[in-house]
Amino acid sequence: MRQPHRSKMADTHSNSTNDSSENPAISLDFIRQRVTDDVAAGKHGARVQTRFPPEPNGYLHIGHAKAICLNFGLAAEFGGKCNLRMDDTNPLAEDTEYVESIKADVQWLGFQWDGPVYYASDYFPALYEMAEKLILAGQAYVCSLNVEQVRQYRGSWNSPGRNSPDRDRPISENLELFRRMKAGEFPDGSYTLRAKIDMAAPNMNLRDPALYRIRHAHHHRTGDQWCIYPTYDFAHGQSDSLEGITHSICTLEFEDHRPLYDWFLEQLGIHRPQQIEFARLNLTNTVMSKRRLLELVKQGLVAGWSDPRMPTICGLRRRGYTPQALRQFCAAIGVTKFNSTTPMARLEEALRHDLNETAGRVMAVLEPLKVVIENIPADQVELRTAANHPAKPEFGTREIPFGREIYIERSDFMENAPKSFFRLQPGGEVRLRFAYVIKCHEVKKDPDTGEIVELRCTYDPETAGGKTSDGRKIKGTIHWVSAAHAVDAEVRLYENLLLVESLAEVEDGEDWKNQLNPASLRVLRGCKLESSLRQARVGQSFQFERNGYFCLDSEDSTAQALVFNRSVSLREAADKSA
Repeated sequence: MRQPHRSKMADTHSNSTNDSSENPAISLDFIRQRVTDDVAAGKHGARVQTRFPPEPNGYLHIGHAKAICLNFGLAAEFGGKCNLRMDDTNPLAEDTEYVESIKADVQWLGFQWDGPVYYASDYFPALYEMAEKLILAGQAYVCSLNVEQVRQYRGSWNSPGRNSPDRDRPISENLELFRRMKAGEFPDGSYTLRAKIDMAAPNMNLRDPALYRIRHAHHHRTGDQWCIYPTYDFAHGQSDSLEGITHSICTLEFEDHRPLYDWFLEQLGIHRPQQIEFARLNLTNTVMSKRRLLELVKQGLVAGWSDPRMPTICGLRRRGYTPQALRQFCAAIGVTKFNSTTPMARLEEALRHDLNETAGRVMAVLEPLKVVIENIPADQVELRTAANHPAKPEFGTREIPFGREIYIERSDFMENAPKSFFRLQPGGEVRLRFAYVIKCHEVKKDPDTGEIVELRCTYDPETAGGKTSDGRKIKGTIHWVSAAHAVDAEVRLYENLLLVESLAEVEDGEDWKNQLNPASLRVLRGCKLESSLRQARVGQSFQFERNGYFCLDSEDSTAQALVFNRSVSLREAADKSA
C-alpha cells in the first residue's frame, strides 16, 4: 500500500515551487493522521485528492493562505492532486476580477493546481438535475415564505421550528413551480426550493434549508442563462463529489454543515468525500472578515484591497512579505481543532527570519539632518566599500561615496544627551558605518523656530573603517548617506490596522471601525537613500540598516519618484545605538 513521504514538505511538492530548505519536518497533525489512515486502509482506492474552493467575492487574505498551504501541501505530500475551484453560486457578489486575483495569489504562494480551474457554475446543469431528483423523491419542495417568514418558522436553538404551509405541496406541483422558477416566470424572493428534512432537528442546518433561490442577476461566467442559483450549501458538497475529491478540508464553522452535506450525498446516491474541519487562522490587531475588508475598501478607509495594511495576500505582497515567509508561518502554526488567535508578532517574525537571510543591506536616512564635515574639501569624494550582507560573502560588496556633506538620522543627534546616549552630541564622537569617526563642534539652528538644521563636524582620517589607533573608545555607530549622491524617496511606515487585538472586544452597538488605528500609516517624505537604490526593482526587499526591512512599492513607485514600504521593523529598532 502506498505510504506518504514525510521528511520535508517540499521534497514531494510536485505542484509547488517551494524550496525544501525553507520547511520544517512535517508532523502528523490530526488531518495528516486521518489521511494517512485512509490511504493505509485503501479508502478511495488509496487516492488523495483535495481542493481549494474560494468564493470569488473578494480578495484572499492570510487565512486563505493557511488553507491553500494545507490543501496543496496535503496533495503533494501524499502524491495526490489538488483542484482550484471557484464556488461561484452568488452572482450578486462575484466578479472576474476576484477570480484572476485568486489565481495569481495561489501561484505567487508557490502552488499550481492540477488540471483546469474548476467552477461551481460548471455544475449548474448537474445541480439542477439533482434538485429535480430530490423533488421527485419527495425530499424537496417549493416554498413561498419570504425571508422573514422563514426565519420565524425556523424556530430557535431552544425550540423546534414549524413546517412551512407549502411543505406538503404535491410533487407534481413542486416540479412545475421549480421549472417555472427556472424559466424566469417569478420575481426575486417569491419562491425558494427547500429540502424536506426535519424542522425539529437540533442542528438548525437541517431545518429544511434552501437549495435554490430566484435571482435575476448577470453571472460573471454564465451570463443571463440562469435566473435561479443554488445555495452554497447545496452546491459545495456535490461539487466536491463531482470532482472526485477524497478529503474535503474545511474550517470549523462548517462542522455543523457536514450532516447536511452528507444528507444530500446520501439521498442522491453519489460519491461522498470525507470532510475534515480545522480551526481557521485568526490574527491579532487586524480584520479577518471578508465582509469587513470589503467595507473598508468601499468606504475608502484603505487604499484598495492591496493596501499594505490589509491582511490580504496582495496587500502583504505589496508590503514586502515573501511567499516563503507566509508558507513558513503557516507550517509553524500548524492545524488544530481549537479556535485560537495568533499574535501578529509571529507573522512578523516569520518575515524577519526570511528577509534576514535574503535581503541585502543598504543605508537610508528617513528623517535627515545635514552634517558638514569641515576638514574635507568640497570637491573630495571617497568611495567606501560596504558589504551587502554581513554574514553572506556571496552577496558581494558595493561602493558608497563619502564626501564633505552627509545626512544622518535626526534621532542620532541629541543636544543635551544623557550618559546612556552613545550617538552624536556636541563635543562627542561617533563612528560612521563603513567610514570614519566624526566629532561635532557646532550646532546650527533656524533663528525663527530654534530647530536644529545643520551640524558642523570634523572627521579623523586615521579612523578608516571606524577603527581607532590611539585607544579611543567609540561606543556608537550610526548610518549615513552622502548628500551629493543621495536618492530622494517617500517612505511609508505601517503599524497594526486595529487598536484592539480582537473585534470581540468591541461593545455591542459600537461601530467596529472606531477601532481603526489612526497611526496605521505614517508617510515620510524627503528621505535620503544611498545611491545604489536607484537600481532597486519593484518588490525588491532591503534591510535599511537600523531602520527595518523595506521594499520598493509595486503601485506608486516610479523611476522619478521612489516609494518604499516598511515590511517589518527590526527587533532592535527601538535601540539605535548599536
